[in-house]
Amino acid sequence: MIDGRRSGTAERVAIRRAAHSLCDRPVIFEDPLAMRILSEEGAARARAEAAEVEQHAWMRGLRIFVAVRSRFAEEELALAVGQGVRQYVVLGAGLDTFAYRNPFGELRVFDVDHPDTQGWKRERLRHAEIAIPDSMRFAPVDFERDTLAHGLEAAGFRSGEAAFFSWLGVVPYLTRDAALATLRFIGGLPRGSGVVFDYAIPRASMGEAERRAFDALAERVARAGEPFRLFFEPEHLAAELRRLGFTKIEDTDSAAIRTRWFGEKSGEPRPHGRSGRLLCAWV
Repeated sequence: MIDGRRSGTAERVAIRRAAHSLCDRPVIFEDPLAMRILSEEGAARARAEAAEVEQHAWMRGLRIFVAVRSRFAEEELALAVGQGVRQYVVLGAGLDTFAYRNPFGELRVFDVDHPDTQGWKRERLRHAEIAIPDSMRFAPVDFERDTLAHGLEAAGFRSGEAAFFSWLGVVPYLTRDAALATLRFIGGLPRGSGVVFDYAIPRASMGEAERRAFDALAERVARAGEPFRLFFEPEHLAAELRRLGFTKIEDTDSAAIRTRWFGEKSGEPRPHGRSGRLLCAWV
């Protein structure tokens, strides 16, 4: 992103989450704060997207993927909490609302994002009159320049205790070194720690339809000053994760996503093609 300006992709993701609840059936991810946290302009864009009867299939699929990855993260978080984890870190949080509807009384939530985007989020929370709970802490971090460990420590994170991380819609925009540095930090935390993130496979590994959809999206985010930069082949990423200390890896492709959340019913919405994948890794 451009210094001094909040993330445009963070707003678009929030709009898609809100539009999902308005127009997609079944609703895969329920977020009662999705519309409230948006600006008036953002809410109008969400309603306009929901009202479009004729939409490009890949745009509908992208919206579904955004909803699915949020649900995936919160389902895996629930498993972590059940195993005793009491720290949850939302990396590149954007307008994520989990901290303000957190059902786990003993879970501390750390909201990590670029300082400019985080300042914008604070404004949106004030405007929407969404209270910041005592269990929530802001940790401003520029992933390309700052140390995640330092930012979290300043916010009260306890590196001697297990933690669960969600990292949604961020990895494709980073350099390889920045992404691996974050994964190395998580992999060095106590046993029981884990992370959920999404990533994209290289363009050369996509089918023709996926390439067309990817190229359209890549052009849009590049115009916004946030180009895609990082891609992984699944087997290479798994090897990197094991090297960094992760022992259990669940990599979910488009077929597994359909099976887990949609079954094989015809007529149901589908996430976009095989280029986007969801991964959960445990230390």
